[in-house]
Amino acid sequence: MLSIISPAKTLDFETPPTTDQVTQPDFLKHSQALITILRDYSPQQISELMGISDKLAGLNAARFEEWRPPFTLSNAKPAAQAFQGDVYTGLQAENFSEAENRYAQSHLRILSGLYGLLRPLDLIQAYRLEMGTKLPNSAGKDLYAYWKPILTPALNEAIAESGSNVLVNLASNEYFKAVDTKQLNGRIITPVFKDEKNGTFKIISFYAKKARGLMSAWMIQQQVNDPDELKAFDVAGYRFDASASQGDTFVFTRKEADR
Repeated sequence: MLSIISPAKTLDFETPPTTDQVTQPDFLKHSQALITILRDYSPQQISELMGISDKLAGLNAARFEEWRPPFTLSNAKPAAQAFQGDVYTGLQAENFSEAENRYAQSHLRILSGLYGLLRPLDLIQAYRLEMGTKLPNSAGKDLYAYWKPILTPALNEAIAESGSNVLVNLASNEYFKAVDTKQLNGRIITPVFKDEKNGTFKIISFYAKKARGLMSAWMIQQQVNDPDELKAFDVAGYRFDASASQGDTFVFTRKEADR
């Protein structure tokens, strides 16, 4: 099975990677085209485009200027280890063995506003460009128009190569909207993680994001390749809740006492 996750705004390019078995992103030419567009934006325009502070806009204007292939371990870092944040706290890709890294390369993808679709060991340079950004480009008014015709065939290929016709959607709604689900050749399973709060189970963003990373890591470590096997996920206190699940929406709940 193939699983997909979102990237993160927070990046770590200071900590050395724990592997030198790295690859190049598949869509660098498309990334370069976006960089060319973004280099025409002033820091103030970037601030308005992305809804970020002047300080962050200046940082990212500098990043766009400095962005240069070819990517090597001296100027870039494997995506799954460069991204930080809640999902990646759960994933902990820096702790993968080389065998787990190889498996992850075939069974995990990261959606990205700049790079389109990344494998865990694909090298990236620092950037900020969320998928929901309304950046006019050659394909349309936003990044969804730009990436959707590219991402969907690429995901179909990755699903076929994974050995199962199942896609486990662990990405956010913002990023999964970049996939044309009508053209996707596979069954889509969407895990939902709910935590108990005041006696009621609800989605709590911080915990849910981390749980997506935990499940991604667990699928890699257990080499899960059957949808029913997902129901055995029992990491960090989560349990499959059959009564709350419906169809291909698999609900996992965690009691407050188990956190």
